Amino acid sequence: MIRSEDVISDELPVVGLGNEYISGFVDPMHSHPKAQLLYAISGVMEVTTERCSFIIPTNRAMWIPTDCRHEVRYRGSASLRTLYIDNVYDLEPSKCRVLEVSNLLRALIVEAVGFSCDYDVDSREGRIVGVLLEEIRRMSTISYHVTIPTDRRLARVCRAILDNPADARVIDDWASLVGMSRRSFTRLFREELGMGFALWRQQVRLLEAISLLEAGHSVASVAFDVGYESPSAFTAMFTRTFGRSPSLYAGRS
Repeated sequence: MIRSEDVISDELPVVGLGNEYISGFVDPMHSHPKAQLLYAISGVMEVTTERCSFIIPTNRAMWIPTDCRHEVRYRGSASLRTLYIDNVYDLEPSKCRVLEVSNLLRALIVEAVGFSCDYDVDSREGRIVGVLLEEIRRMSTISYHVTIPTDRRLARVCRAILDNPADARVIDDWASLVGMSRRSFTRLFREELGMGFALWRQQVRLLEAISLLEAGHSVASVAFDVGYESPSAFTAMFTRTFGRSPSLYAGRS
C-alpha cells in the first residue's frame, strides 16, 4: 500500500495516490498537513471526526481540511483515489464536506492520480491541476452527515446508535443509561444539535441505509437492518427525505 507520506509534497499544488482496501479496514484517527479529497471509484466509506460522522457513497467525494483529525472505515472493498492539496486552496479550513462529483471531476481525479510526484507545474499536468481545482470549487455539498454532541453523556449515546442504528431503546432507556432525567436529556440534546433525538436517530438510520443499498443489500433487508418495522415504512421515509425510493436510488428499477 502506498502511504500518504510518500507522495505529499511542499512544492506542488496537488499530488495524488490510489489504493485498494478490503471490507472492514479501518484507518484510525489521524490528520494530514494538507487538505485532502477522498474519492471512492467503488465502495462506501464512513469518515468520523471528533464532531461528525459522514457516509460517502460511491461517486461522491469527501473534503477534509488541513490538520483535521479523522478516521476512515470501509464498509466493503473499496477502490480509493486521494488528492493532497496545498493549504492555499483549502475550500473551508474548518469544515469537512461531502461533495457531488461531476463526470469531468471524476476524470480529472483519475488523471491526476497518475501524475509523477515531481511533475512540472508549467506543463500539461499543471494545467490539468488548475482545471481540477476549479471543478472542485464548483461542486455542491451533500448533507450526508450527522453531528456528534460535545456533552460526553450524549456523545456516548450517539456513538452507540452509530454503531447500531437498529437499536430500539427509547429516550427513557438512553437517559437512564447515562444518568440523566428524560427532561434533561431531551433539553440538552436539542440545545446541542438543534433537533430532537428521534429526528437525529432517523438521520443516522437513513445514512446507514444509503451505505447498505450501495453495497447491494435488498430494500427489505436494509429496512430491518436499520431499525424499521416494515419495508413500506422505510420506503416512505426514504422517499420523503431523498425524493426517490430506495430501489430507484440503488438503480434497481
